[in-house]
Amino acid sequence: MNRKTLTKLEFHKIIELLTEEASTPGGQRKCRNLKPTTDLETIETMQEQTAAAFTRIVKKGRLSFSGCYPVEESMKRLEIGADLGAGELLRIAKLLTTAARAKAYGRHDTVDELADCLDIYFDQLEPLTILSTEINRCIISEEEISDDASSTLKHIRRQIGQMNDRVHSTLTGMVNGSLRSYLQDPIITMRGDRYCIPVKSEYRSQVPGMIHDQSSTGSTLFIEPMAIVKLNNDLKELYGKEQEEIQVILSRLSADAADYVEPIRTNYRSMTELDFIFARGSLALSMNASKPVFNRERRIHIREGRHPLIDRKTVVPITITLGDAFDLLIVTGPNTGGKTVSLKTVGLFTLMGQAGLHIPALDRSELGIFEDVYADIGDEQSIEQSLSTFSSHMTNIVSFLKKINENSLVLFDELGAGTDPTEGAALAIAILSHLHSQGIRTMATTHYSELKIFALSTPGVENASCEFDVATLRPTYHLLIGIPGKSNAFAISKKLGLPDYIIEDAKTHLSNEAESFEDVLTNLEASRKTMEKEQEQIAAYKRELERLKSESAAKQKKLDEQRERIIREANEKAHAILLEAKEMADETMKNFRKFGRENISAAEMEKERERLRKKLNSTGSKLALESSSPKKHHKPSDFKLGESVKVLSMNLNGIITSLPDSKGNVHVQMGILNSQVHISDLEIIKEQPSYSAKNMQRTSKGRMKMGKSFSVSPEINLLGKTVDEAVAELDKYLDDAYIAHLSSVRIVHGKGTGALRNGIHTYLRRQKHIKEFHLAAFGEGDAGVTIAEFK
Repeated sequence: MNRKTLTKLEFHKIIELLTEEASTPGGQRKCRNLKPTTDLETIETMQEQTAAAFTRIVKKGRLSFSGCYPVEESMKRLEIGADLGAGELLRIAKLLTTAARAKAYGRHDTVDELADCLDIYFDQLEPLTILSTEINRCIISEEEISDDASSTLKHIRRQIGQMNDRVHSTLTGMVNGSLRSYLQDPIITMRGDRYCIPVKSEYRSQVPGMIHDQSSTGSTLFIEPMAIVKLNNDLKELYGKEQEEIQVILSRLSADAADYVEPIRTNYRSMTELDFIFARGSLALSMNASKPVFNRERRIHIREGRHPLIDRKTVVPITITLGDAFDLLIVTGPNTGGKTVSLKTVGLFTLMGQAGLHIPALDRSELGIFEDVYADIGDEQSIEQSLSTFSSHMTNIVSFLKKINENSLVLFDELGAGTDPTEGAALAIAILSHLHSQGIRTMATTHYSELKIFALSTPGVENASCEFDVATLRPTYHLLIGIPGKSNAFAISKKLGLPDYIIEDAKTHLSNEAESFEDVLTNLEASRKTMEKEQEQIAAYKRELERLKSESAAKQKKLDEQRERIIREANEKAHAILLEAKEMADETMKNFRKFGRENISAAEMEKERERLRKKLNSTGSKLALESSSPKKHHKPSDFKLGESVKVLSMNLNGIITSLPDSKGNVHVQMGILNSQVHISDLEIIKEQPSYSAKNMQRTSKGRMKMGKSFSVSPEINLLGKTVDEAVAELDKYLDDAYIAHLSSVRIVHGKGTGALRNGIHTYLRRQKHIKEFHLAAFGEGDAGVTIAEFK
């Protein structure tokens, strides 16, 4: 890719963000060296890897690669038989520990987790647990070897400790004894690796021994008394043996590590690659990015793309299409309106996608594969632009034209600016026509009206504009494909206070064609905004219709379920009545046979026949729904909305929810049931009864009747009852109270031994319709009363 283009499109800033996500030196190096590629297979592989890392991070969190240190130099030394130092061995151990952690992270915990393209890297990891455990057991830090590294080392260090104790004991006796008056300070110190005492210079002859040092003033001599010279020599010899044994231990550990040079190298390479991949996944997560779809037709379709270097809270998403119906897009509009950002977004997304990075846009965004991207973007847009600036831009364009081909993406910012507008527009049209004739994907920004007309009149060329709100003098940054933009110079100048007569005079200098063209653009913009508002209203109406349709379907489903339930219950009761009739018939036949055999008297037979007649009448009454006639015939005008009525055919009370229609039908709400009933089947009642569900009982006659009292006491007295008796009575009482819609009840159980209270509390804990319960407050029954609240 063109290095200058990478800089112009700020690809290096994306690389800096990516590098911050990597945690290992090797991974960071890979991030810094990342460049876009043109091989579709490589791009697809890298995109799949990024997507897999993104998914794993979302599901399991970020994988830590801390401890993955470079080990190649150590591996080379092991291959030639050299011994490693404690620090090198510790780095190998940390690398293996990190490999074990990564191996566990990469393992699929359930059979539902699908394999992905990262499994091959996790499968290559070999934690070598035995080696890492042995290194960590023997080496505590780079400066310290564990006493348990070997039995010989442990024995030597024990001897060193004992020798140190003897030296200290001897010196302590001297310091606190006969030599006290000769010493500058009663302390024991070290010079080199020898124990000494600070002796005043005037008493040097009084303390026989070896002088190792003196103070800066010369008043103090550091003397090793002759009494401990041999002890110090022995101690030094032990220190030498200690170092020899440490070297033996390091040699042994190095030999162990040398057996696994290739697995260790593979671990490092795999984890470095995984760190690089997970850095791309983390960057995608932080940008809320998605995987683009690539094509070989050089087609670009970015869906609500956000420039990754602009704050997510302020950036405005843009939708851009290029390379499908048109291959040249000309973007117009006022300064600071977002034209350059749109241009950079297209170029930067192309570079990011071909580098294996996700782009901050919606799913199913498309990118083409381009061999190179050429961008001529000038960040300086001031009236001081001179011929040198124009020459600089033209030099870039000339270099582009020598290299570009149909597989290139070309981006121009303010093409033809910095020179005479007429000549600049003509040059811009000629350059764009040349690129368009070759089918090269091109995007250019401009202020020239000639280019807008060129786009309108040329097939395969499309206009676009960055929306600008003249009322607030602020751009909205929305990119509108298919609509040419206005520079709005007159409107902005007027808003800023330029006199009207100057603006009107300026308009006279416009050609009729230019003025007419600007008027057309204004009308198009007004029509577009009107259509957008109407489309929003239509969408809102559609959402409201869908909501009402959904609610209606839910209500209909509820009514259908209730009707099915009523029919099912009626069938069950009819079946029970038929069974009862069959049993009665069987009993009758049996009795008549019995009467025939035993010569029963006529009086007894008549008595039995009367009993059967009564039973038949009782059974027959169950098969018919009792119906009564209204006590008074009502006129349609007698019924009002909210009137309490009784539906005679159903023996249910309800409330009128609609006035009678021309046929005399009204809608009556009976609990959750809303039904259409004729007024001849209604009787007006003076008072609206309580519709407590508990009072509505279905009797053995298959009718709905008022079975319970309209009121339930808010208190139950269980004093003197056993736990079993109290629980049985309480269970029935709570059902009645709950159906009667009481919010809470008082349960009187007394204090006593507390057995009854505990039994009641245990029962209440198991009731799903009890929200909570507690003992009554002081003065309201205290521990002898429990208050239970319903949900």
